[in-house]
Amino acid sequence: MTLNVRDLRVDDRTDVEAFARLRHLALPYIMWTPDAIVHRLVHTHPDARFRSLLVEEDGEAIGTAQVQLAHDSPEPGQGMLNIYVRPDRTRRGAGALLVRTAEEHLTAHGATKLFSWVLDQPANRSFAERRGYHASRAAHFLRLDLTAGTLPPLQTPPPGVELRSAAEFADDPRPLFELDAETTSDEPSDVDTQMSDYENWIEENWKHPLLDRELTMVALVEGRPAAFSVAHTDPASRRYTTAMTGTSRDFRGRGLAKLAKSASLHRAQAAGFTEALTGNDAGNGPMLAINKWFGYEICGSEVRFVRELT
Repeated sequence: MTLNVRDLRVDDRTDVEAFARLRHLALPYIMWTPDAIVHRLVHTHPDARFRSLLVEEDGEAIGTAQVQLAHDSPEPGQGMLNIYVRPDRTRRGAGALLVRTAEEHLTAHGATKLFSWVLDQPANRSFAERRGYHASRAAHFLRLDLTAGTLPPLQTPPPGVELRSAAEFADDPRPLFELDAETTSDEPSDVDTQMSDYENWIEENWKHPLLDRELTMVALVEGRPAAFSVAHTDPASRRYTTAMTGTSRDFRGRGLAKLAKSASLHRAQAAGFTEALTGNDAGNGPMLAINKWFGYEICGSEVRFVRELT
């Protein structure tokens, strides 16, 4: 048995499809499409030093890693590595090789603190702990069956509030960037984020191949974007994912995020999507409550592990 780790070949469709297939086997709660994987590799900010890795056993791809620096954090020296090995190919050294390669890359570029999402299962947690990582915060994956027809009824927007799709911002999406930057900075996390590069946001987010602008809904208060629910879709699998839901600080507590997400989900159901996915930090009680109200159920969990290098 010979293990080999290498970078994903972005111009090799077979390579990219293998990466997507492995990720889906290990983590089926996220939409892994070849186009989205290529997009992230090509358009992630250069300062992130982003890499996608494949590990092969005797020429067969059996594990993956995505590795980057938290370039948009005010705290320097933070690195992230997310390692997933095909479930029936564990305990062969593939994960250890990916971790070692990722850590070498990150430390070579100045990382002194490493973060990794780990499936909340005994074997995965033990794997991280043996390598000097300790558990931090938890997060849940949630699923909603859109074929059941049980969505709460659409609500009528209150006076002064209107709903619009992201497609209506095609000529000037900057207001959505500003809303995204504000809400992202307030998300529960152990890595602070400050989004300030509009042009990079356009490339990474606005032009993302899974972004569905017709199903991404924005609640405006007297013409100002106040809350939104960002939809990613994969028509081939009929899957829909909420990539982000948030409300501007000035408008919280008015049910606007729920209003935007409800409109998005109803549009998704009407368009024939059969499964809705999302993820929540375990400490984000308000968003977990909203998703429970919609009928989402937890289908998996991860724990973020941290390793201090200094």
